[in-house]
Amino acid sequence: MDELQQKAAEGAVRVARAILTPLGYNFNIEVSPTEGEQGGVTLMITSADASYLIGDEGDKLDDLQYLVNRLLQAEWEEAPRIRVDCDHYRERAENKLLRRARSRAERVLQHGTPLMMEKLNAYQRRLVHNELAKMPGIRTTSEETDSRFKRITISRA
Repeated sequence: MDELQQKAAEGAVRVARAILTPLGYNFNIEVSPTEGEQGGVTLMITSADASYLIGDEGDKLDDLQYLVNRLLQAEWEEAPRIRVDCDHYRERAENKLLRRARSRAERVLQHGTPLMMEKLNAYQRRLVHNELAKMPGIRTTSEETDSRFKRITISRA
C-alpha cells in the first residue's frame, strides 16, 4: 500500500473499532487496497457475528460503511473512499448482481426486447453500467428520477 492508503487504512480501522467494540462484537479486520479507487482501501471484517453486522441484504453493512466514511471525512476532508465488507458478503452480492445483469443482457441480444433491472443504488448502477459497457450491442440507461434507488434499462445499442 502507498502512503495515502496506509493513512486511510489506519484511520478507517480506528473508526470501525470505535463503532463496533462498544457494541460488544468480536471481530478481526484485514485491510487491502481497493481496485480502481485512488487511495481507497477495503476493510474486510471477519466475525462470528457476521449476520448481525451484515443485516438484511447488507443494510447494516451499508450503514457501517457510511459511518466509517463520514467519520473519517470529518477528521480528514480529502479522505479516500473506504469500502467495508464482512465475510466477503459484498463481494458475493456484487458478483451475483453482475451475473444477473449479464444474463439479462444476453436475453436482450437474443430477443431484442429491453429488460429492466431491480432498483439499485448509485454504486450498484455504476457496477452494472461498467460491466455491460463491455458487451457489444448492449446499451444501458438509468431512469430519470430523484430517487436514490433507480432502475436500469438494458436494450440493444
